[in-house]
Amino acid sequence: MKKSLRLMAAAGLLVAISPVQAGVYTDDLSRCLVDKSSTSDKSVLVQWIFVAMAQHPSVVSLTKISSDDKERHNKQAGALFMRLLTETCADESKKALKNEGALAIQTAFQVLGQAAAREIFADPSVGEMMSGLDKYVDKEKLEKLVK
Repeated sequence: MKKSLRLMAAAGLLVAISPVQAGVYTDDLSRCLVDKSSTSDKSVLVQWIFVAMAQHPSVVSLTKISSDDKERHNKQAGALFMRLLTETCADESKKALKNEGALAIQTAFQVLGQAAAREIFADPSVGEMMSGLDKYVDKEKLEKLVK
């Protein structure tokens, strides 16, 4: 039950990024971005997403992110996007843009973001924190849902 709660929470967060549907060229670009992004690249992306999400009024009080930190993360993510699109996956980017439009870029980076998030959720310390939810869940009520 503990593992399933953690997986449900992780799945919910991944779905929140929004589902993606793509054409063949967007699929190729997505695959290139995921396959050719290093762990470090994915970390840069996740940190940028975290900093952006931390600006939301419902969570801004939970973090202290300076203007300099925001600028640094924007700069790092911008450099990553440019390198991946114009160097690492340039051919796939050109074909996706030509055949499927600008939405292909957004969709491909959503896929990369989901892949990066999966790595974050796979970390034992993240799993440990999320499993703390189990203490506050009424398992009997949940069991009734599946009967």
